[in-house]
Amino acid sequence: MPELPEVETTRRGIAPHIKGEAVSDVIVRHQQLRWPVPRGLKGKLCGHTIHSVSRRAKYLLLAFDHGTLILHLGMSGSLRIIDSKTPAAKHDHLDIVLDTGKALRLTDPRRFGAVLWTKDDPAEHELIAHLGPEPLSDAFSSDYLYQHSRKRKGSIKQFIMDGKVVVGVGNIYASESLFLAGINPKTVAGKVSRARVERLTAAIKQVLAAAIEQGGTTLRDFVGSDGKPGYFAQQLNVYGREGEPCHSCGTAIKQLVQGQRSTFYCPHCQPR
Repeated sequence: MPELPEVETTRRGIAPHIKGEAVSDVIVRHQQLRWPVPRGLKGKLCGHTIHSVSRRAKYLLLAFDHGTLILHLGMSGSLRIIDSKTPAAKHDHLDIVLDTGKALRLTDPRRFGAVLWTKDDPAEHELIAHLGPEPLSDAFSSDYLYQHSRKRKGSIKQFIMDGKVVVGVGNIYASESLFLAGINPKTVAGKVSRARVERLTAAIKQVLAAAIEQGGTTLRDFVGSDGKPGYFAQQLNVYGREGEPCHSCGTAIKQLVQGQRSTFYCPHCQPR
């Protein structure tokens, strides 16, 4: 599933090709994704210019002068810049064709992605308004994380994966961040000391920044806007490495299930 680094990689890949360009056509091949593609989307977008391409959590925001197109990649979606005459494949559900002759194509085998339109401030959209701060922003600080973790009785891993607390710390990046911070993923969030929360905050920022730099993590079918895979998987310390020796101490990596998600950790480097 594309997480924040993968979505940010996509944003950086498509933005130079579509920002400042006018839409000449919209081709909707499958109306039903996670939610129905808005009716009349072609009429809404044609003749209008894409002024900016931003991201909030895992949502991509294409801003026009009269509204915003909200895109989500779902479980297996991707966005690519192609020649508009490129034949569509089975899972190519939407093309936004530009005056340049290029097109932004949404491919989504599972159809869990989304294409939405709002005339209002996208920050107030029902899918976005409740979200926590961006992890690489100043709003996400150790003080913020410490204060929000007090009296929380769930595990620290599930706490940092809560999008209402902070966005973008998906399953892979939560395991990797906790390893760097030396915190056991089963530890109760409210019991983590301020000093350890400071280490964790720094680790989250470090892991996500590195993943973005490497173009995301490819474990199944994620590719960037250029069709190339992300390479952060080559740097994983614990995720997906059950039974393999820890890079730091040689202890076998363990796996457990938390909230129906696999967690990986080193019992020696993350004792508590």
